[in-house]
Parts: sequence; C-alpha cells; structure tokens
Amino acid sequence: MTTIIETERLILRTLRKEDADPYFQINQDPKVIEFLPRALTMEQVNDFIPSVNNHQDKHGYTLWAAYLKETKELMGFTGLNYTDWEFNFTPAVEVGWRLGSQYWGKGYATEGSKASLEYGFKQCGLKEIVSFTVPANVRSLRVMEKIGLKRDLNGDFAHPKFPADHKLSHHVLYRLSADEYIK
Repeated sequence: MTTIIETERLILRTLRKEDADPYFQINQDPKVIEFLPRALTMEQVNDFIPSVNNHQDKHGYTLWAAYLKETKELMGFTGLNYTDWEFNFTPAVEVGWRLGSQYWGKGYATEGSKASLEYGFKQCGLKEIVSFTVPANVRSLRVMEKIGLKRDLNGDFAHPKFPADHKLSHHVLYRLSADEYIK
C-alpha cells in the first residue's frame, strides 16, 4: 500500500496485513479504549484493514495508518471517515484518530489531523469536516480545537451505536467548513 501524506514526523498510509498485530495491541490498552465500547478482537482488526482500504478506494480518503518516521513504528491511525448515519449533520466526513497511549501528549494526533484536514479540503474538495466524541474525552476535544474545529452548540447527539442511557451515548459535535479552513 502507499503513502498518502507525509508530515514533518509522520507517514500516513493505507493499512497493511502486517499492521494487524500492532494495531490489535493498541486497541487492548485500557487508556486507548476508555471512550470506546470495548477492546477490539483480532477478527475485528482483520476486518478493519480491508474495510478502511476499500473506503480509500471508494472515497479517496480513509483512516490511514500513522507511522512515526523516526522509528517506523505504527502509532495507530488518523484520517478521514465518511459517516452516513441519519442525523442533522450527516452525511458527513469525520476527521478522527486513535494512537497508542505512549504517543499521547506529543502533538502527533494534532499533526496527523491537520494534515488530514488539508488533504480533505484541498485534495478531495470537501465542503465540511466534522469530529465528535463524548464530553469526558478532553484529550480529543483539545485536538479538535487545536486543528481549528468549532463546537456546534446545537449539535449534541446520541450516538447510534449505543443505547440512549449508555455512558458513551452523549456526543458533542465539532465542525469546520472549507471556507473557514481557507481563511
């Protein structure tokens, strides 16, 4: 698979079969999955890889493997994902990231997400990019703000993958339009 984006410290590329084990390990870390439904199984990881690569083929963007240039380590993913659940802000393209906790606090999620925004707006001609998470996920909220997304105060929603009374159901929405990005 090929490199899609290169930043100062990162290589973002499509996932490969050999990424399965390190990506599985990332998704076993209690810190990483704190705001996710559960740890991923190896079967889910093995399904995820062709799924995101097919997404790349279909849309021209996806959640790319994020590699640290210096060490060639898979850190997780960052990139863009098409979302078509039925909400007032969908269909939409989401910028997202999931990195191993040992890579947190070093600006990698911000760096990879900024590059993903640029790719989405400039290469793919997207009109808007969104991101969302639970209110308690302050690390991700900070990344959203650092990359220029703005909170949509009327955009809170119940995530469709969770029952309404689940602790991870309530999500906050951040957005950025192409016009706002270019300014």
